[in-house]
Amino acid sequence: MDLNVVEPFTRSMAKMVPAVFVFGDSLVDVGNNNYLTLSIAKADFPHNAEKLGLPSSPPYLSLTSASNKSNAFLGGVSFASGGARILDGTDKIFRQTIPLSKQVEYYATVYVNLIEQLGTIEAQKFFSKSLYAIVIGGNDILGFFKAGSDAHLKNTPQELVDSMTLMMTGYLKRLYNLGARKFLVAGVPAVGCCPLQRNQNKTSGDCNEESNYWSNKYNEGAKSMLQAMKTEFKDINYAFSDSYNVLLNLIQNPANYGFTEVKAACCGLGNLNAEVPCIPISQYCPNRTDHVFWDLFHPTEASVKIFIDTIFDGSQQYVSPINVRQLVAL
Repeated sequence: MDLNVVEPFTRSMAKMVPAVFVFGDSLVDVGNNNYLTLSIAKADFPHNAEKLGLPSSPPYLSLTSASNKSNAFLGGVSFASGGARILDGTDKIFRQTIPLSKQVEYYATVYVNLIEQLGTIEAQKFFSKSLYAIVIGGNDILGFFKAGSDAHLKNTPQELVDSMTLMMTGYLKRLYNLGARKFLVAGVPAVGCCPLQRNQNKTSGDCNEESNYWSNKYNEGAKSMLQAMKTEFKDINYAFSDSYNVLLNLIQNPANYGFTEVKAACCGLGNLNAEVPCIPISQYCPNRTDHVFWDLFHPTEASVKIFIDTIFDGSQQYVSPINVRQLVAL
């Protein structure tokens, strides 16, 4: 996708951490899907945003064929993949993605490589100081509540979010066992307010409140899970980004941030520019800075900058128990 929140984030870190390892979906895919032949969720458009001091963590699949990997992983790696979900086997919409389970497996190979390069003691110091950013879950919710989906015939929404939380717990514990100590976990945004979901309410264009309700329910479970992990593993620290309420704040108070359009996508076709994705023949809004959403799902650069500033320096209202600046200083 053309929207990326890692680029600005990694640039604003200004060497506060030795590396950033990124896991997630299209919001943080910097190019992995370009190496997946069947994927229709490529990350091959110019990125829209900029903010951490380190160069953007390169896509893992761009490094696997490098003849010399001696320094390839030392600045961090992005394993993120457009269309990825927490739960396996549920990413048919985009044909080919790297689910979170596979992303964690890829990290395990990087872990072994860095142990060999740096030695066990130095590598563990390196891992403990690095930041592990996880931005995923929106596709699980969107897929369940997508028009025409039969997912509700197999599971209830409660079973969905319980499974998401359970699997995420396992993945975070696996990363902990592979050296991770500082986690940034982004909650699922109010996905029911994205143009794709609003388009299902043709007459009003209102948010899909059911999608939003269960996004929020997952976030509550994720916060409780992180608190429990902190109790179990005293040496971890984390920042949980309340992406749900950050987005809702932009939608409910657009004038405070210079936005005039909160429903329609900037790029697309049809009702709310939400019936066709952002492709070369799509219509583009004349001023993307006044739109909250860029395409069917993703925020504009203007929105992303607000998200990043909030994650980095925000109050406990939106990022807790500490923000990322405080997290990396520990």
